[in-house]
This record gives sequence, C-alpha cells and structure tokens, in this order.
Amino acid sequence: MVKIIGVRFRNAGKVYYFDPKSYEIHSGDHVIVETSRGVEYGTAIGGVREVEDDKVIPPLKEVVRMATEEDDAHALRNREKEREAMRICREKILKHGLEMKLIDAEYTFDDNKVLFYFTADGRIDFRELVKDLAAVFRMRIELRQVGVRDETKLLGGIGICGRELCCHSYLSDFAPVSIRMAKEQNLSLNPTKISGVCGRLMCCLKNEEETYEYLNSRLPAQGDTVTTADGRTGVVQNVNVLRQRVKVLFEEGDDKELEEFEVADLNFRPRRRKEKGGKGKDRDKDREKDKEREKDKESRRSRSGGAQTQEEKELQELEALERKEGKPKSKSHKS
Repeated sequence: MVKIIGVRFRNAGKVYYFDPKSYEIHSGDHVIVETSRGVEYGTAIGGVREVEDDKVIPPLKEVVRMATEEDDAHALRNREKEREAMRICREKILKHGLEMKLIDAEYTFDDNKVLFYFTADGRIDFRELVKDLAAVFRMRIELRQVGVRDETKLLGGIGICGRELCCHSYLSDFAPVSIRMAKEQNLSLNPTKISGVCGRLMCCLKNEEETYEYLNSRLPAQGDTVTTADGRTGVVQNVNVLRQRVKVLFEEGDDKELEEFEVADLNFRPRRRKEKGGKGKDRDKDREKDKEREKDKESRRSRSGGAQTQEEKELQELEALERKEGKPKSKSHKS
C-alpha cells in the first residue's frame, strides 16, 4: 500500500496525486507541489489515503511543503495579475484583428509563465500576438485553444435546473454523452431541452444512465405482449420507469379495458441490457433499429409529399450535437 493525496489546481479541475510524505494534510489544505509546469500551488482533495501499489503510476512526485501565509498571499496576487493580463491580451487581440475569443488567463505559481485560454472557429496565426505579449510580460507565454465545453467549464454559469453548472462546480472530466441516454430516460428529444449552456448535450444525462438502463431492463417495451397472474393476455400501452408500473390494454371483442400493474405481477420476456460500448448482438440490434428508423423516415416523407418533418429536423440537430461530443485536443503555442 502507498499513501497518496489528491491535489486540484483550478476550480473543478482534474485531480492529480502526490506523495504526502510525513505531512498531515486534510481536505481543503493548500500545498506546494512540483509538477511538469514547475512549482504549483494547489488545494488538497479528500485528505491522505492509502491505495494499492499497482493503482499508482510511478514515479509519484512528493508534496514540497504545506502552503504558508506568504504562499496564500502570492497566489492571491497572481489572481489579481491575471485580470490585468486578460485586459492587456484583449487589447493586443484587437490590435492584430484576430478572430479569437479570450476566455481566461493563468499565472504559474513561480511566475515563470502565463497561459491564455481562447476559443476560435479555426486555426489562428497568433505568432505576432505571442511576440507582443512576451515583450509586455517578459516571461514565457502560452496560448491554448480550447473547445466550447472547456470554455463553459472555465467561465461557469447557471444551468436550466437553476443550479451552478456541474462542469464548473465539481465535474473534473467530461464523459461522452449520447442521444441514446436521453431516449433511455424518456426525455424530450428537442435539442433546446437537452442541450447545456455550451450548446452540447447536457453532461447530467450521464448521471442516471446506469440506473435507467437497469430499471428499463426490468420492464416490457411499449407494444409488447404480457400475461397477468390470472392468465389474461394484453398489450403494453405505457410504462412508468421510476414506479416500475405498467399499463396494459385488454381487448375482448369490441370491449377494451386499460389496467395498471406492478411489473412483478406480469409475465413477459425481459429485455436484454445493452453492453458497454455497444458490442456483439446489441450492436447488431442498434443497426437494425437504425434501418427501421430510416424506413419510417422515408414513409413519413412520402406521406408528407417529401417535406421534412419537425421530428426529423430535431433528430438531425441532435445527431449533429452528438458528433461534436468528442472533446477536441487543446492546441497551444508557446514562446
């Protein structure tokens, strides 16, 4: 077993692990550590804990020391300097007429380098900008291009739920999000309702994915045939995933009757849970479903005289969002 301490350098940033040595470090304490960028000031997350040796990637760098009052004051001064650096960089961007949006600035704790984060639609030739900034700050300059999700993570904001954005408050890494998650949770496929502030599919769709997959696997699908405990056979009209209840339609001649049952009181062929990564038979099933959806689209178009329906437009928008979900690699230029 080896002792480790998790350290975070930015708000809701990724957690990195270090050797706490003999220091007694608690969650929320500030520490000074050695990183690939040099000496950094970070915040301890979760306190010291022990993990198995094979779960640690060597070499594990050590905590240099506990942060002092002077270190805290120095970190605060750097935050103030970052605001001034943002102002200067914006002026230089306007001077050079560059099509880029400045997001944030960050000083390293040892005052050896300043990083500028920005977004842009394409490649930007900012070599002259870097030269101007290096002449002003007289230190190493790094411009790093980030995606729209990273931009939202840095800037923060309020989601449609009324709470602070997950990515800005606690989410360290972005997990892949797909339309299938929204379908699994029976959410509206309207892009405006399941997209976040960044314009991508909401990260919180991932939060309850496994729970809904499990609950849905215990329920029949709408349109399936089920049998009750007293031997009656009916067709599923509606399911309540969270309450695990099923509404079944019984037909006897011209008479129709709709009743609600607990899922445990029905006999049916259970659905198979989807494997991670969509492998094997589940992948083949997904392909078959895609083919069926294409046939349905063609049928709807023929009935509507070839015009595209609103549902098809929304699905196309969602598919476009899903294709953008892959996190772009950050591009940077150093000087």
